[in-house]
Amino acid sequence: MIEFEVKNMSCGHCVGNVTKTVKQIDPGALVEVDLPTKKVSVQSAADRTTFA
Repeated sequence: MIEFEVKNMSCGHCVGNVTKTVKQIDPGALVEVDLPTKKVSVQSAADRTTFA
């Protein structure tokens, strides 16, 4: 599991953009976003550095 903090994420549109971007890198990734804490968890076969 790869975890990130997205400091400026503030709305559903932001969540959609983050999810879309992760899916462009790895279409099979599972993405969980916790908007109140601004945390993104990604389960992916791709390396963490791929998402940096």
